[in-house]
Amino acid sequence: MNEYVNNAVEHFRALIEEQLARVERMRDAAAPKDFTALPVVTVGIIDGDGIGPIISKQTTRVLEALLKDEIAAGSIVLKPIKGLTIENRLAKGEAVPKDVLAEVKTCDVLLKGPTETPKGGKMESANVTLRRELDLYANVRPVSVPSEGIDWIFYRENTEGEYVLGSRGVEIPGELCMDFKVTTLPGTKRIARAAFEFAKQNGKTNVAIVTKANIMKKTDGIFSELCHEVAADYPGIEAEDWYIDIMTAKLVDPRVRSRFQVFVLPNLYGDIITDEAAQLQGGVGTAGSANIGDQYAMFEAIHGSAPRMIETGRGDYANPSSLLRAASMLLRHIARGDKADILDNALDSVPHDGDTAKGFADRLIAKIEG
Repeated sequence: MNEYVNNAVEHFRALIEEQLARVERMRDAAAPKDFTALPVVTVGIIDGDGIGPIISKQTTRVLEALLKDEIAAGSIVLKPIKGLTIENRLAKGEAVPKDVLAEVKTCDVLLKGPTETPKGGKMESANVTLRRELDLYANVRPVSVPSEGIDWIFYRENTEGEYVLGSRGVEIPGELCMDFKVTTLPGTKRIARAAFEFAKQNGKTNVAIVTKANIMKKTDGIFSELCHEVAADYPGIEAEDWYIDIMTAKLVDPRVRSRFQVFVLPNLYGDIITDEAAQLQGGVGTAGSANIGDQYAMFEAIHGSAPRMIETGRGDYANPSSLLRAASMLLRHIARGDKADILDNALDSVPHDGDTAKGFADRLIAKIEG
């Protein structure tokens, strides 16, 4: 038994040293990339698995219609990134194969279809790997239901919490297992500042800080404390503490939910609650997601690869709306807000109506080119 304990202690020591090194890298990070100053923006297109290639193809067609002049002029490049498939990842034993990651890093932003995570916990999610390798610390998800007065945006910390070491816990066979949760000071401050900066730039007056700080007193406690430190730099914006269990209830309470505007929260809670919020909007198939860092950004659908649709021959009927909403967020991130407005207006006015992905894209393109 002592051998297991000693091994666990050494393992934990290595994890602490690794995370301290990550803290230093965050503190020494380069200034954020200015997309308005780039003469050429390279958009990497990752198809993914299952229905991913189907919805990616149609979303790319819509982008090509929106950006045809800039693509022709060479100021925007849509670059296919191959190899991030379940088959290739399993064959190479890597969540993101090294050659694929190298190609990804030649891009400024990514538009990514859903990828499948191998079952059994033997390989990390491709998303988790990409978020870590590209330091995509802010997962940003808007949810809008105008008829219900819902206009929310969630800032979920994307590189820490339970996920950063989720596959690297310790086990004493036959006795116990332990996983680890990580909260760093620079990691928390940068997600908090992203949320409050969004609120300031968009006329929002309330930011909800969502934790379980009454129980997780070290990690969630410091998350809340640091968010309030950042809030002091934004007079006129109210910072409110909410516990995650209460917040999940409030989001489905029509009497109070319209009062919420911006949310900032740790990784795991954000993963759960944003799916709940998307369900109120019409399901995860209707929501896009942004993963934003200082040097790279990745935009994706929040649903999975839907293998059953492929198995039953219904893949062509996959709804690309979620990836198209992500494409709109991508356009805003690269300072093409006018194109994003055109896409959003088309999505709002052209119903999906259960047609094929191609049929839906055809109608969107007709509306855009109208």
